[in-house]
Amino acid sequence: MRAKARFYPKEAARLLQERPGVREAVTGATLHFERNRLRAYAEVPIEEWRERAKAVKDHVLSHLDRYLEEAERRLLEKGVRVHWAEGPEEAHQVLLEIVRRRGVRRAVKAKSMLTEELGVNPFLESLGVEVFETDLGEYLIQLLGEPPSHIVGPAIHLSLKEIRRLFHERFGTPLEASPEALAGVARKVLREAFLTADLGISGANFLVAETGTLALMENEGNIRLSTSLPRVHVAFVGLEKLLPRLSDLALFLPLTARAATGQRLSTYVSLLGGPAKEGEEGPEEVHVVLVDHGRTALLADPEAWETLRCLRCGACLNACPVYRQTGGHPYGYVYSGPIGAVLDPGLLSLEEAYPLPYASTLCGACLEACPVKIPIPRLLLTWRHRAVAEGLTPGWEKAAMAAFRKVMESPALYRLFSKALRGLPLPQDLLPLLRAWTEGRGALRPSPKPFHELWREMEEDRGRQN
Repeated sequence: MRAKARFYPKEAARLLQERPGVREAVTGATLHFERNRLRAYAEVPIEEWRERAKAVKDHVLSHLDRYLEEAERRLLEKGVRVHWAEGPEEAHQVLLEIVRRRGVRRAVKAKSMLTEELGVNPFLESLGVEVFETDLGEYLIQLLGEPPSHIVGPAIHLSLKEIRRLFHERFGTPLEASPEALAGVARKVLREAFLTADLGISGANFLVAETGTLALMENEGNIRLSTSLPRVHVAFVGLEKLLPRLSDLALFLPLTARAATGQRLSTYVSLLGGPAKEGEEGPEEVHVVLVDHGRTALLADPEAWETLRCLRCGACLNACPVYRQTGGHPYGYVYSGPIGAVLDPGLLSLEEAYPLPYASTLCGACLEACPVKIPIPRLLLTWRHRAVAEGLTPGWEKAAMAAFRKVMESPALYRLFSKALRGLPLPQDLLPLLRAWTEGRGALRPSPKPFHELWREMEEDRGRQN
């Protein structure tokens, strides 16, 4: 996926102007998720769970080479074909070989953020392969030609009215069709795709090194069909998705579900091994593509490596007051919201993504929501410091901060400038912060005197009264 993260401020402003309804749709959906998460967290000793999950992920990341080798051995023992991809080119080469050898004409694809990173859909389409996204939300945005707006709810930014209009234009459904009727139309289209696809593609929530087991979580059943009906199944797995032991799933499956949607467990959990044996139903070939795409470089970062603990649950997005204003599209890359603001600079480069760490109030809600305690507020400041050190921030900002520091360090300059500014009108129509404050209130007017003068006069009046 081509990154446009550097344009975040302009894209956010443009979206709010052109599609003001997105704010209401995203806020409503994320608050629903957030309420469910809080209720689900309250049912269990959540701090103990989070600490255990953090410790497991830190252990895996600290011994990643060992667990990757173990996972590869176990997968090969099961008849899985294992591939290593440094980036999109190597991943595409795996698909190219399969498409040509197996004569693939149609593919069904389960929801996967990693395949968004790798640009799997456009590549397959360039080979003449018809690709169907099978998650309902992903299918909607595929019809619209849009990227996901949320890690868990890719179509979270769409209103029911917009979806009705889309289905009316594509399938001729009534403009007042019920959500159940719309889902029925999508189900009919996708059912035919499942039954005729040559290739099934998925990601993986977890890969267990001990057993070579792929664990996938879902609520619709589409992943189970995508990985079992086609002749070939290809799973793209980020290097950070490993867990040491099969028993670790007992913690991570319910923790991820509670963080993502507030469920105690996802509706469907699939634990996949190798291809079907003789007489069994299932794919003839199973391929696992272990993908780096910037992850080992990020792992070597002494501070930002902690972002690799991410479970892709979306809890930080649901908790974030900034993300709620626009949804994910203005962030300009696969991962949006707080995790995108600290992960994208590591996966892309700080130069490509430097505005994202500034898209935060530093309120800390993301840290409280994160099931593996990624210190997002601290990492936001880390990337901001680096952006300043590398000269990526605007020149006017550097000059303004230097002038502000000089004024604040000098009592004489401070009094001189404060006196001068009190005589100027406040640009309330130009500054968003002031404009938001004055909505429903009277205009802000500066005090005719600074506080220290008012305080001195008050003390003098008090002395005369005594």
